[in-house]
Amino acid sequence: MIELNKGVGQGDGPWNLLAGDVPFPAAVLSASRMAHNLAWMRSFIDAYGMALAPHGKTSMAPALFRRQLEAGAWGITVATSQQARVAAAHGVERILIANQVVGAANLAEIAGLAARPELELLCLVDSPAGVAMLGAACRARGVTLDVLIELAPERDQPGFRTGIRDAAQLTAVLDALAEWRGALRLAGVEFYEGVLPDEAEVRRFVRRAVETTARLVEAGSIERVPAILTGAGSAWYDVVAEESAAATRDGAVQVLLRPGCYLSHDDGLYRAAQERILQRNPVAPTLGEALLPALRIWAVVQSIPDPARAVVAMGKRDVAFDAGLPRPATLFRPGRDSAPATAPAHWEVTGLMDQHAYLAITPGDDLAVGDVLAFDISHPCLTFDKWRRVLVADDAHRVVEVVETFF
Repeated sequence: MIELNKGVGQGDGPWNLLAGDVPFPAAVLSASRMAHNLAWMRSFIDAYGMALAPHGKTSMAPALFRRQLEAGAWGITVATSQQARVAAAHGVERILIANQVVGAANLAEIAGLAARPELELLCLVDSPAGVAMLGAACRARGVTLDVLIELAPERDQPGFRTGIRDAAQLTAVLDALAEWRGALRLAGVEFYEGVLPDEAEVRRFVRRAVETTARLVEAGSIERVPAILTGAGSAWYDVVAEESAAATRDGAVQVLLRPGCYLSHDDGLYRAAQERILQRNPVAPTLGEALLPALRIWAVVQSIPDPARAVVAMGKRDVAFDAGLPRPATLFRPGRDSAPATAPAHWEVTGLMDQHAYLAITPGDDLAVGDVLAFDISHPCLTFDKWRRVLVADDAHRVVEVVETFF
């Protein structure tokens, strides 16, 4: 067996998932499906004349960031100073921190990154206190940092989180930014719509963000040209695109969409979201086959303690379970099969322990100890973060790359 700490293709040649070269469980990405997803999202973004800054916290894998950038992404979004440091250390030159940065060490780290001339770095502000802390850190370092005002849903909308909710708060933050001119530069507006419960509320929120950006541009408050308007997770990016498209027409505003899960997609939470996008959006159905689930967990049947249940060596340490349990997708029996076959539709994971999955089967099903199952997953963010190495395989199940994560 080839050790996973060796390079791809060393020893006896490329590792093969079907040949016993890889210890299971293993997280495996399909190279061809990722390529499809990259091309699909590029087509969608281009259709709306926008730019893409995918959220890197999904995978925290710089090798995947590189694929996204090579496919045309404007930059990479992160959520923390640590994530920004990882992205910068691996050559990402445009980094959007879609979060407030607080805490002395975090502020010092951001100010240090802002001092690097090759980096375009942005983060969020939503209060005079946050502005003052960020401004002091940057002034002490002698750097200027671009910031975005974060909007939150108004007080009569559900889904409260960080961000400005009313005109008085906006005025207070603008006044605070004026006091820190030279250390902080207002570059635009940011929002996140994923906390809202339905399409009507999302559209209302995005329209407010567009209107706020336009007012700030007209007033000369935003110093970056073009001003940035950025939002969109992986569930509502089509609605954000529709509602903000008009803002880009005169070139004064650049819209950045931030879906993070499109590269791997999934067969649960985001598959359902994509189905809704295909139903409501006029552009998505014209782009050919939609996003495909590219991330699976491969695992081995460990025991069949009774005729109606198997135990698979895969558990909560290996796969997300917050948004639906993994679903068996393929079955392969070493020594018998030449390729994986589709798993029976009635097989179902009914529970997970730390290292075990309970698989409901039917007495008499053709399943044996040692069989290899590949599982589709729901919510890739909480699957990626369980792995320090993710394998990328071609359609012949040969491992063509080992991707490191930096959680």
